[in-house]
Amino acid sequence: MAIHTSPPVRVVGLLSGTSIDGIDVAAAELHAADGELTLTPLGELEIPYPDGLRSDLIDALPPQPSSAERLTMLDTRAGQAFGDAAREGVEHLAGGRADLVASLGQTVFHWVEDGTALGTLQLGSPAWIAERTGLPVVADLRSRDVAAGGHGAPLASTLDALWLRGLAESTSAPAAALNIGGIANITVVGPDGGVLAYDTGPGNALLDLAATEVTGGAKRSDEGGELAAIGIVQEELLNRLLADPYYAAAPPKSTGKEHFHTAYLAEARRATADVGGADLLATLTELTAATIATECARHSVRTLVASGGGVENPALMRALAARLGDVDLRTSDDLGLPRAAKEAYLTALLGWLTWHGVPGNVPSATGARGPRVLGSLTPGAAGLSMPTPYTEPITRLRVAAAPRKR
Repeated sequence: MAIHTSPPVRVVGLLSGTSIDGIDVAAAELHAADGELTLTPLGELEIPYPDGLRSDLIDALPPQPSSAERLTMLDTRAGQAFGDAAREGVEHLAGGRADLVASLGQTVFHWVEDGTALGTLQLGSPAWIAERTGLPVVADLRSRDVAAGGHGAPLASTLDALWLRGLAESTSAPAAALNIGGIANITVVGPDGGVLAYDTGPGNALLDLAATEVTGGAKRSDEGGELAAIGIVQEELLNRLLADPYYAAAPPKSTGKEHFHTAYLAEARRATADVGGADLLATLTELTAATIATECARHSVRTLVASGGGVENPALMRALAARLGDVDLRTSDDLGLPRAAKEAYLTALLGWLTWHGVPGNVPSATGARGPRVLGSLTPGAAGLSMPTPYTEPITRLRVAAAPRKR
């Protein structure tokens, strides 16, 4: 029997981005009626990784060698950390009551050959999350899209396509959502509802590497864009970096730290005049801004809604605004979603979709052969009792006002 309404479901969303800063947690209440999904934010947290886990995860990234033993240990340790984070989310954000946990895990490798995604690996065993919360867990949300010929990314396109549709219609011009994490990605939504999404290139990935090098390890990011602000963009290095074939490749496409890593940056620097210190940070900041702005211009974007850790970098946002010209640059806060937690709310949304049997990918964005219900399910303490599938297509997302804190 087709249903056109669904009762409210409380979902805790978890992920750790490509910057591997910690675990982002968001709790949301979601319900659908007549094809519109309403998401009410209940709150968000950022929980640092336990001592040693962050550095061990970074050490397992390409181009460093790894092993089955090491990945197994990290999968368990990350799963335990995600389980603890989910438990905090239930207690402190969801009022002690949640129905479901959804986890995007910690991506450590994204296998792409000749522009085709062949596999993707996220650590953070969902069994540990289920064991520590007693709740069912939706995880491994990228693999099904990859198996269907997609890139498994950017899954942010699922939220953005539903969320920005009204904005694009009201302005009669393309609107885009931008997330600046370790990798930057955009979702372009046309007034006709058409959607295109892909990774534009590095967001903070190269900036974080350079900041760690320049400060001798004292800092792992250019906090507040302070170093970039006093540096001078070195055009030779910038042009060398912009010549990377990735930028010229047609979407859909995806990338990650398996491409933009320490050796990549070192090779580009060796091929140009010596650039160090603040000038290096200024140049890499301009790289991120330039590659994002170029893609916005390609699609005639008139409104850009930004989120992610890079939005907290004033130097990057100034460079981006200068490159965008008269494009209306906003943050997701302006539309009701906290910019630092937007992807955690995305994860909660993906969990709701899977829980209700609704496809969670946008084929025009990921490149998959068609819509797919994403992820795998791990039962909670009470076993697995699925809700009645929601059979009407979800066409819009409304973000409701968060309840007032008492």
